[in-house]
Amino acid sequence: MPPSVRAGAMNHAIFRVARLHRMLAGQLLRRVGLHPGQELVMMQLWDLGPQRQTDLVRLLGSDAATMTRTVKRLENAGFVRRRPCETDRRATIIEPTTASLALRKEVEQVWAELEESVAAGLGADEQDTMIRVLDRIEDNLSRAAERQAPLA
Repeated sequence: MPPSVRAGAMNHAIFRVARLHRMLAGQLLRRVGLHPGQELVMMQLWDLGPQRQTDLVRLLGSDAATMTRTVKRLENAGFVRRRPCETDRRATIIEPTTASLALRKEVEQVWAELEESVAAGLGADEQDTMIRVLDRIEDNLSRAAERQAPLA
């Protein structure tokens, strides 16, 4: 490991793992016609039912522009439908289409395959420890990001 990377060895490891995870997820999701991140939107809609687009942003830790592009692509593919909210004219409701329901089993299989790849060779205790460590890292990064956010 080069000296410049050694000073941030955890950063480098996270970067490498995240890159490979996203690459493999992309390869697996391509088989069902989705891009990484789109399956997360679909899973939320399948599990929770129709959602306001702003709620999807919050649930998935996304931003409005990214969610708008994702929903538009899913709509163009025939997997979601947008409609105005009956109680708040400013809000848009996103709902899964009947066509998307056929995709659900395939997405669940892709996620199971990705999970198998991630957890290969790790025992149940190691997996539990990894999840706890990753949760802690996520909390640390969330707090750091909040401190860096510009004041409105």
